[in-house]
Order: sequence, then structure tokens, then C-alpha cells
Amino acid sequence: MHSRGHLVYAATGVLVVYIERGTSIVPANRVAWTPAGSTHSHRFHGDTDMRIVFLPPSLARLMPGHPAVFVTSGLAREVLLALTGPRHYDGTGPGYSRSARARLLRVLAEELRAAPEQPLQLPEPRDDRLQAVARILHEDPANHATLAGLGKTIGASPRTLSRLFRGELGMTFYEWRTQLRVYHALVLLADGHDTTRTAHACGWANPSSFIAAFTAIIGTSPGRYRAGRPPSAHGS
Repeated sequence: MHSRGHLVYAATGVLVVYIERGTSIVPANRVAWTPAGSTHSHRFHGDTDMRIVFLPPSLARLMPGHPAVFVTSGLAREVLLALTGPRHYDGTGPGYSRSARARLLRVLAEELRAAPEQPLQLPEPRDDRLQAVARILHEDPANHATLAGLGKTIGASPRTLSRLFRGELGMTFYEWRTQLRVYHALVLLADGHDTTRTAHACGWANPSSFIAAFTAIIGTSPGRYRAGRPPSAHGS
């Protein structure tokens, strides 16, 4: 028998979901699904407009049995906004009847069922050597040290570190570092920093290379994201 689960959507700002497998970054063109019983915690950055929708067991069974992040279609976004918001809590606005709400929840579940899972995950390393590398780069995302340089700092060969990144995290060191930098960039943009300052703080030599990397991963430009305009539903 399926229990209900919940969807968390940040209409503005950045949602970060911490689960056992690592950190998921959920900007406003994605929505996070958490089934009942999953161990997790949330953190929000910037001026966040958080929306939470609970799915009853009959609809939760349509969703994955594990925490997931989906691309949010325009329709799914509008349904999420329609089902939530201040007017549903303070009684000042017209609400939906039970049957109308049930229909909207069904539409939302069907939309997400058809949407691709597209997590922006930053896997958390378990190996002590990878954890040491992660600490250095979390403290200073703009650190330009090569894998060999980082290996010398922590006492591991670049070949060993490269093998660990691929074997444990499923990506190269440079792919992982780019994900980490984009994560920090999302937080800085949500806190109001401009594109140029964010690019330099996160290790890009110039704004244009930052814009290209950010857009490829998030699916919208840093300027558009910072302005709070609805991002494209099609991330990369």
C-alpha cells in the first residue's frame, strides 16, 4: 500500500535537498518529490517562495519510490502555484472545492509522471581523500588547483583521485567541480549578487564562460534566473 508523499517547489529562490545519496539543487524550473518515509532535509537560499503539495496515496503510487527531481512544465508550474499560496491558508481568497482540487492534483501527478527526472545532484563523497578535496573546493569554489595540485595537498596521486571520482561519484573531477561551482553560483545569485561577481567568486575567468556553463546545466541564463523570471522547462 502506498503512503502519501510531498512535492516541494521554490517559485523563487533556490531549494537544496539533502538526502543520503548527496545534495540535490532545485531551482525554479524543477520540483522535488519526496516519498513518505524518506530521510531528508531542506535548505533555502535567497528570497524563497516555497510551495508544498501533498499527494494522496492514490496519486503517490504514480511517482517514484525514491526522492526525485523533475523538470517542471509550464502546466505543472501553474498547477503548483494554483494549489498553494497565501489565499489557501488565510481564508481571504476563493479556494477550490474538494473535487476541483482532486482534479488539479491528478493533472499535476500526470504531468510529473511524464516529465524527465533531471536532478542537479552534487554527490557527497565517502572516501576520505575525496572528502578532503570537497572541503577545499566548498571553502573556495574559485580554487584553480589541478587534480595533481590537490592530490599533493592531501597526499594522494592524481591517478588515484581520478579513479575515485569516476568510481564513487560517476563523473570526472572537472565535471564534479563544475557542478559544485554552479551550486555555489545559484546560492550567490539567489542572495542578490550580479553575474560578473558570481562568475569570479565561483572560479570562472570571465562572465561569458560562466553564462555558457550555467545555462548548459540549469537551462536558463544567470541574468534571467536572478531576475526571477520563470526559467525554461527544458534544462540540459
